[in-house]
Amino acid sequence: MAERYAKIDRNTNETKISVELNLDGSGQAEIETGIGFIDHMLDLFLKHGLFDGKIIANGDTWIDDHHTTEDIGIVLGQAFRQALGDKKGIKRYGNAFVPMDESLAQVVVDLSDRPAFVYRVEPALNEKVGTFDTELVYEFFWKFALEARINLHILVPYGSNTHHIIEAMFKAVARALDAAIGLDPRVKGVPSTKGLLG
Repeated sequence: MAERYAKIDRNTNETKISVELNLDGSGQAEIETGIGFIDHMLDLFLKHGLFDGKIIANGDTWIDDHHTTEDIGIVLGQAFRQALGDKKGIKRYGNAFVPMDESLAQVVVDLSDRPAFVYRVEPALNEKVGTFDTELVYEFFWKFALEARINLHILVPYGSNTHHIIEAMFKAVARALDAAIGLDPRVKGVPSTKGLLG
């Protein structure tokens, strides 16, 4: 099996992002974004998806964390799509439930090449976790789904601690993606009656 690996660099006037991603790893992570909370969430994402990754970001965090968080989502999504390659033999769909103490997240994905994003987080999140603006979680995942060209549904029916809710989301996204990228020897070509995904 060919290595499912990608390396992407993206430089703008606002951010410089470098991502290396190996989808068939063991959860090894090297992360340095300048945003402590995002470092923690990305570490969880790589660990629970069993992806090996290096994510280095340098952005205009003296303004706020928006550009850096959003651009990491963009580049990570691009790397995921590139690493996945032609998608032959994959299971395509993935689903994961992840509890984190009192919180529960469910994530369902379709590696369809038709980007869509549904974000139904029923509990009200605090505006911040530490210094991190929690509204940026939506921006991160939406840009990731768009650039990875996947259909991503994140559902949180309950929870009370904002950190726990967001952590459950990142872990569940990772585990659902790990399930969807899994190879099934019974699948010949791509898993679509059309003969292609898109």
